[in-house]
Amino acid sequence: MIYLDNGATTLKKPDVVIEAVTDALTHLGNAGRGATDESLETSRVVFQCRYNLAQLINAESANQIAFTLNATESLNAAIFGLFEPGDHVITSVMEHNSVLRPLQELIDLGLEVTYLDVNDQACVSSKDIEEAIQPHTKGVILTHASNLTGNMNPIDDIAKVTQAHQLTLIVDASQSIGEHPIDVQQSGIDVLCFTGHKGLMGPQGTGGIYVRQGIDIKPLKVGGTGTQTFDAHHPRQMPTVLEAGTLNGHGIAGLNAAVEYILEESVEDISALLTDLTYYFYDRVKVIAGVKVYGHFDKDIPRTPIISINIGNLDSSEVANILSEDYNIAVRAGGHCAPKMHQSLGTEKHGVVRFSLSIFNNKEELDAAIHAVEEISEKYL
Repeated sequence: MIYLDNGATTLKKPDVVIEAVTDALTHLGNAGRGATDESLETSRVVFQCRYNLAQLINAESANQIAFTLNATESLNAAIFGLFEPGDHVITSVMEHNSVLRPLQELIDLGLEVTYLDVNDQACVSSKDIEEAIQPHTKGVILTHASNLTGNMNPIDDIAKVTQAHQLTLIVDASQSIGEHPIDVQQSGIDVLCFTGHKGLMGPQGTGGIYVRQGIDIKPLKVGGTGTQTFDAHHPRQMPTVLEAGTLNGHGIAGLNAAVEYILEESVEDISALLTDLTYYFYDRVKVIAGVKVYGHFDKDIPRTPIISINIGNLDSSEVANILSEDYNIAVRAGGHCAPKMHQSLGTEKHGVVRFSLSIFNNKEELDAAIHAVEEISEKYL
């Protein structure tokens, strides 16, 4: 099978990830729960993963990173922990339902939200952010990169606006972390939410949230932490405040191995390889009769390795089924949990066919996918 659905989850993992999880399943205990060798070793693995993630995104401290199950939990923690009815929040049509639905829950209670459309570069401009600010605006929530088009928001420029107006900037890095350099301090990001199973190439059920020093997030859940047992209130310091309950030690061991792999390979080199593969595919598929490619492509502007297309008036699910059954190529079709972006693109009816690449793909696989798209175009149009 040719797997081109890495925007949903990476199928191919570095061998060290598989080895780390396998070893953890037979050796690790419960971090912070006791002084056994197994418990202490798990605590060391957990801290090492925090440290490596901090290195990856240039966080001030490893303690500014808390582990979650996925980006959805991280985003829920940030949204419900920072905003209240009566506040105003700015976001965009690019967002995933893991942002849109928590916001809708708060809208029903009185939160005000402004949804910004994309510009001609398929991203949100800092000017539009500034013009949307109101006296009661408390924060800006944006995806770093669209899971539909791969286009990236100019976070550095946007952060200058949020800092000038003392707004909290929350960034969803689900589609960018591990594939594109991120520097939270240089960029001015206050909260970064991410998952472990996509560009980080770690196990499912892992994710995290970076919270800048000085930002206080009310915990989404409270309970056991392994510390301060006799305090009736949940601890308020990071990372414990956002880590109630037993951590996924086995998954974090795999995530740690994945992040170490990325650090060794270098994000810059990974990004360059993915850019090369992306434009290799894009330059060839865009000229096929009947193919429409969505988003903005400019080699001078960073993007993630996503190419979404439609072929004539064929429904995206039909194309994906043909690719799977006739060519053994795995892609993603449909709405991709990004309803407002589909409305902006005018693709609500048919969805889109998304090809999302990994460093473990190669040009021979892409040639096969290009050939398949050509044959589908010739046969069905």
